[in-house]
Amino acid sequence: MKRQFILEDGTVFKGKGFGSVKASFGEVVFTTGMTGYQETLTDPSFYGQIVTFTYPLIGNYGINWNDYESSLPFVRGVVVKEAAEFPSNWRSTLSLDEFLKEKGIPGIAGIDTRKLTRKIRAYGTLRGAICAEDVDTESVVARLKGLPALSDAVAQVSTKTRYEMKGPGKHIVLIDFGAKKSILTELTKRNCRVTVMPYHATAADILSLQPDGVMLSNGPGNPKDVKGAVQMVKGLIGKVPLFGICLGHQLFALACGADTFKLKFGHRGANHPVQDIRTGKTVITSQNHGYAVDEKSLAGTGLMVTERALNDGTVEGLAHTQYPAFTVQYHPEASPGPHDSNPLFDQFLNMIDQHQKEDQQYAKTH
Repeated sequence: MKRQFILEDGTVFKGKGFGSVKASFGEVVFTTGMTGYQETLTDPSFYGQIVTFTYPLIGNYGINWNDYESSLPFVRGVVVKEAAEFPSNWRSTLSLDEFLKEKGIPGIAGIDTRKLTRKIRAYGTLRGAICAEDVDTESVVARLKGLPALSDAVAQVSTKTRYEMKGPGKHIVLIDFGAKKSILTELTKRNCRVTVMPYHATAADILSLQPDGVMLSNGPGNPKDVKGAVQMVKGLIGKVPLFGICLGHQLFALACGADTFKLKFGHRGANHPVQDIRTGKTVITSQNHGYAVDEKSLAGTGLMVTERALNDGTVEGLAHTQYPAFTVQYHPEASPGPHDSNPLFDQFLNMIDQHQKEDQQYAKTH
């Protein structure tokens, strides 16, 4: 089945369709991970996007029931050089083609993904469409140029209701802006009791649960679209220890008075080097974001830069100089990806311990 992949600048790629036969429109991004396509496809942070895999062979180990990062995939389409037709892995239950058909997501193979990636790197993120071979290119381009920017991405991926994961340890409230399952896994692995709250929860709602700490999760889209969440985070700063990941990092910065901006083509993949500027140590990180914190806007916010991307120098970590709160732009739960930054979950729990000790000492002396 021949199909077309059309970009808003009029570029046309012809290839072989797989997955769903429906047409799909979305923001075209690329990810550089060599493995972990299932985790990528089910990561809510990819909501509304057509994902290009730079690794040439995708689907070779199939799809299994254990590696989902959310119950549903949120990508709009999949672009690959080659899609494996016959996966080989003892855990595989579906092929990539079968998975995409089941979820109603179109894919296109046989594309020069290197050329496409170079175009995105040169000109920035573009909108694109996976469609039939015989569609009118000019009408598709006109529709792409008229597509409105996504503004409700977080609302589409966040949990609708509060729920809880039992545990004997610290009580952590996780604000779900599009949280990956692996964040829950890391917290429950450390015996935490986790209450997951929807993105529109208020600071009063959260503080009424008397949590030991609050995590601000990853999620899709522009952080400035989630204005209510910025106000919520403002109401938490200084009242409870905070740890933010990816979108949570950006929302925390906005809540402190800093600014964010859209990157030319974003950071997506499992091989991004980040340096802790306090220690000089470098870790390899998993990333998936299209926005970043503007370092020039940090003056007077009470925030200090703790980590920086070595590829482009953008802010990758923040800490508050007065309150127990820190954030990272990358994914320490790293599914898929390296585990270099996994100890950040322990750092968060240690920060909670220290905060509670200081509160107890203060209570004894006043």
